[in-house]
Amino acid sequence: MVNCIDISKMKNIFIGLLLLVNQILLAQTRADTLLPENDGYYLITCGQDQLYILDAQTSNGQELNIVWRWKLADAASQLPTAYMNYMKTLDDCKSVDDNTKLLMTSSTGGGVLLLERSTKKCLFYAHAPQAHSADLLPNGKIVVALSTTEQGNSIEVYDINKPEEVLFRDELHGAHGAVWMAARNRFYALGSSVLREYSLKNWGSNTPELILEKEWSVPLGNGHDLSAVNSNTFLVSSNSSASFAGKVYLFEIDTGKFTLFEPEILSGDIKSVNYIQETGWLVYTQAEENYWTENIYMINPTKKLTIPGYRMYKVRLMKKTE
Repeated sequence: MVNCIDISKMKNIFIGLLLLVNQILLAQTRADTLLPENDGYYLITCGQDQLYILDAQTSNGQELNIVWRWKLADAASQLPTAYMNYMKTLDDCKSVDDNTKLLMTSSTGGGVLLLERSTKKCLFYAHAPQAHSADLLPNGKIVVALSTTEQGNSIEVYDINKPEEVLFRDELHGAHGAVWMAARNRFYALGSSVLREYSLKNWGSNTPELILEKEWSVPLGNGHDLSAVNSNTFLVSSNSSASFAGKVYLFEIDTGKFTLFEPEILSGDIKSVNYIQETGWLVYTQAEENYWTENIYMINPTKKLTIPGYRMYKVRLMKKTE
């Protein structure tokens, strides 16, 4: 016969098991959101005429923690009227100058814009046909990658204090990617078929130049997105074509070697891809209707954020500094 003491022990064991199961489920839920090591980043995403900054850790599905938002209409009083068309469809959006500024481009409209994040003040603008990407260089210079169009197929250099005045131009067919690598004091530009390395010359003058130092052929051609992993490594994506699916590659500067990036899920029209090598965290966008998507995808852990009705193009990472 089971006595009262045995029943009490069984009850305690049962309660203990319930608590253990609850802890396991809670841990699994946390693992499905974001690893603690990746909590130090915001996500910047752009599309149409809007830009969002999201907290990756506290956003899930369609429940988004939007920490900053900008619409083109916010800048209407600060820009020439033509820029309401030049910036109407955003392509790339980057945090620059220690996260104090945001640099964005529009290839469809053909515009470049630099904003002060704290005040949303427009600091620079330029009309650059098929402006697909840009970056901030030393001494207040901005470099822009202009893609395939009669007035594009080039990289152009501007001064923040001289809107719309091109200071330097170099031809680069299908220019799509622009990344300044401060650790190497080099600028990297991705075109349709080549990746280039440039050094800076006469940079403190009114006639700055980019000097071509190296050039590498891009596998498959059709280069699209360029993002830095560390001071020696890039992720390079290629667009899909009628004859092959787009791919993503790791590129090592020191060896000049391209290696197919895993996982294989990264194939097709990858519009932007970001990778934290230490944790394996991957954040990307992939065209799902024409050239846009409503979703931001993550791997390690797996997660999807959705902005319904928003024609998103790229997503970038921004380290939290506050």
